[in-house]
Amino acid sequence: MSALPPAAPFRVDPPDAPSVRGILHRPADRPRGAAVLGHGAGSDASTPLLVALATALAAHGVAALRCDLPFRQARPHGPPRPGDAARDRAGLRAAILALRSRLEEVGGGPVPWVALGGHSYGGRQASLLLADEPALAAALLLLAYPLHPPRRPAETRIAHFPRLGIPALFVHGTRDQFGTEAELRAAVTALPGPASLLVVDGAGHDLGARSPDTAAMLARRVVERWLALLPRRIA
Repeated sequence: MSALPPAAPFRVDPPDAPSVRGILHRPADRPRGAAVLGHGAGSDASTPLLVALATALAAHGVAALRCDLPFRQARPHGPPRPGDAARDRAGLRAAILALRSRLEEVGGGPVPWVALGGHSYGGRQASLLLADEPALAAALLLLAYPLHPPRRPAETRIAHFPRLGIPALFVHGTRDQFGTEAELRAAVTALPGPASLLVVDGAGHDLGARSPDTAAMLARRVVERWLALLPRRIA
């Protein structure tokens, strides 16, 4: 297997959308597809899990952009504010379009597909975006989806699930305070599209991926399962 090119900074400033800031991981050869990865409310694009996922995707021939959401670009620390969500979704949309455009410009041809994923808050915003605009991405990756606030199981965040018709992989820790495995399994049945659940035994909301080594092991499992969900015509 050929060595992967070094990950490189990625920056695009669309005239009518939020700026895109991130790190692009490219495969050794022409990409078979592409993916955009968003982070959680308390982190940024440099978290070990996103780095490991982007690296694993590149090893499977997928160009992967791990990007800082607009709220994190505006503030280096702290969670998103209530009014940030719509702009963060617009940032994910801009990242998809910018990545596709960049790869097509460099590669001289269309990118077969682009997928979208995110951890916790980033995954929730990704799912809301694709519920409204399913044509933007070929598949969805939800890492530790925040099903409800801790200790408030009645306040579920699944009203948009029936509109998620694209293939989706949920990765969930059995000790996640934002939802039990049983609650998530029940919620996933609302998705009309192909959905799969990868359970990480003993993991909390961080999925146990606190170090580069543990993140790399989990990333390999996640990427193989996620890519297997893609329709055969594009996989």
